[in-house]
Amino acid sequence: MVEGKYTLSKEERLSWKRYIDLLFDKGNSFVAFPLRVIFLPLSEDEKAALPPSSMLISVSKKKFKRAVKRNRVKRLVREAYRLRKQELFSLLEEKGKTVLLAFIYMDKEIRPFSDMEKAMDKTIRLLGEKL
Repeated sequence: MVEGKYTLSKEERLSWKRYIDLLFDKGNSFVAFPLRVIFLPLSEDEKAALPPSSMLISVSKKKFKRAVKRNRVKRLVREAYRLRKQELFSLLEEKGKTVLLAFIYMDKEIRPFSDMEKAMDKTIRLLGEKL
């Protein structure tokens, strides 16, 4: 990972069913409103060729009927993560950890980007304490 590069590559997105099932079965969670964050630090043998952090975003179809709104929320969360992931990566490298993350949007209405940024800051701070 090049320092200061604000991209979100395919490898950093969690898409492998085995890892997703593992994350939801054994992961711990906390709330950084409007997000619920589920995280799972991986052991050395599970890491394989993963980046320091792999993430997925989930928005309930029950709360947002229209795909346009669900996609908007996902875009806001993804952008907040993308801008803050360098902090998270340096924290994880410092501790020598690899983590799987799931961001679940809990609110019934679309929040402004500033709320998403605050939630992402809180997420990174709490992850630093809990890992």
